[in-house]
Amino acid sequence: MGQIMGSMQSNVAEVFGNRRKRKRSTDSALSQDEQTQLGTTLPKKKKLLTTTQYIYKALFKEEKNSDVAVMVLDKVWHLHKVYLSQSPYFYTMFNGTWKEAQQNFVQITIPDDRINVESLDAVFGSMYSDEIEIDPKDVIPVLATATLFHLDGIIDKCAEVMVDTINAETAIHYYEAACQYGVVGVKKSTFQWFQINLLSIYSKQPNLLRHISIDLMTALTASKDLYVMQTEFSLYTLLRTWMFLRLHPDHDPEDPVQRAEAQKTQERLVNAGVDTHTPSVDVAQWTYFTSRMEERSFLATPEGQPFVPVFQKLRTQYLTNHYMDLKIIYNDNIIPKEWLYSHIHSHWDALLRIDHGQEDTSPQQLDDEQFFENCMRCGRLLTEPGYQKWRWTGFNFGMDLILIMDSRRLNIRRHHRHEHERVLSLQTRRKFMIRTTVTSINAQRQPVFTQTSEICSLSLEKNEEVPLMVLDPKLVHPLLISINMLVVMPPNQSFKEVVPHSEEATTTTSLSIPISEIGATCERPLTPASADDSAVYIGDSEGSTPTSPSPRRRISWHREIGVSTDADALFGDIAC
Repeated sequence: MGQIMGSMQSNVAEVFGNRRKRKRSTDSALSQDEQTQLGTTLPKKKKLLTTTQYIYKALFKEEKNSDVAVMVLDKVWHLHKVYLSQSPYFYTMFNGTWKEAQQNFVQITIPDDRINVESLDAVFGSMYSDEIEIDPKDVIPVLATATLFHLDGIIDKCAEVMVDTINAETAIHYYEAACQYGVVGVKKSTFQWFQINLLSIYSKQPNLLRHISIDLMTALTASKDLYVMQTEFSLYTLLRTWMFLRLHPDHDPEDPVQRAEAQKTQERLVNAGVDTHTPSVDVAQWTYFTSRMEERSFLATPEGQPFVPVFQKLRTQYLTNHYMDLKIIYNDNIIPKEWLYSHIHSHWDALLRIDHGQEDTSPQQLDDEQFFENCMRCGRLLTEPGYQKWRWTGFNFGMDLILIMDSRRLNIRRHHRHEHERVLSLQTRRKFMIRTTVTSINAQRQPVFTQTSEICSLSLEKNEEVPLMVLDPKLVHPLLISINMLVVMPPNQSFKEVVPHSEEATTTTSLSIPISEIGATCERPLTPASADDSAVYIGDSEGSTPTSPSPRRRISWHREIGVSTDADALFGDIAC
């Protein structure tokens, strides 16, 4: 019986199911026109605006029920006091004893040139909405407007956009705006970006370099965390270019006409037997500084006085470690000669003490501040992983120190081979202080991850190699390596606090031969022709040595008034 009932239920279900299928089939057989006509009679779904969207559209865009008109920069916005009062600026205006509290028309004078109509519209609109879109190219005007109206939320949003978009084009403007409007986070981030990229980026982009202010350049030159690519002399050449560009706002090194003229001038100087020790693109600045027929340094002149604080922060003691560097600096006559003579004296005194094994020459019992104020700053860019060795050129008080990158470990070795063309200290063990910083950068050259070691004191025997740092896995190439190092006790440099306006007394020394004449047969090439040339690559083999460049003809440039050379006649044509 149960089986019979089950069979009947199944048949009933099948019959009704077939009827539903036939019904659906019949419906689907309706013509397209009938379906279209049927669709027009059905109610359409309508998406409602959110409350915020409605408020923004009706009250701000359509200006309905406005109770106050605000006129700024010759444009009038019909707004609402209740929404404007979100700004402390307008809240005080409408709720205090000011006359604007009783008026329905307000005119605001804008003293800030950064604020424009577009930024005002964006900020006013943000008071009617819960979001604001900020384009990086408009972020500074929006920041200026938000600062005027004390809108902290928009200021924070602007700061986020600025930090995310720091690059060579924006960094200078962002830093200036951050200083003006007190955005500490942006100021810190842009300054850090400058520390990493000043020498590697702006040395190749002079028209951006010229816009760096004196105050910012002073702070960067003094910074212990500045990535000096490659040595202090590289920083000196950048400062020389920067100062020249600041003094000559109409000079454009990237202009094809001016570049062609500079090339012709360079050729004329070479034909006259004058070696400028500079690329043709920089011949204008070389001419400007070396054509001054006076004894006093450029920093002692009225034109040079504003730049004195910058060069006082330069580690000038490391500019006298190579003959060609010293010769170029002497011929430029930008830095007071008294500074150079004092450094030469302190270097010689330290060398004599080292030769006699005096322990007081080694840096010891120095606090962090003393170390950072006096340490040598060197840097290098490693684009690819792999085994690499390098040294930074220049005399280093008898120590030939080589940096070695092997896999994920950075080592330092006191290289001591008698066949090497260097004056090496014969002391069995030498002490020095060092700090290492390695930074991984992204496509915008922003720091992604930084690893820094503590200041450590090392004592190395001849050819001894020790590790400096084991790299964190978060460090990926390209890597920027910055080394702070001190190999002798720093001398007192209080003499740099004053720039002598007359340096005749400093020239009446036992140095009867000008510094520019010392070692006139030196075969070292220009240091640096580019930033990449001042670091010498060592190679992979243990006994490898730098390849000596082919000799180039050089003559010294005399400053004595009355001395006439074939090149003197050129200055009338090429002076800036």
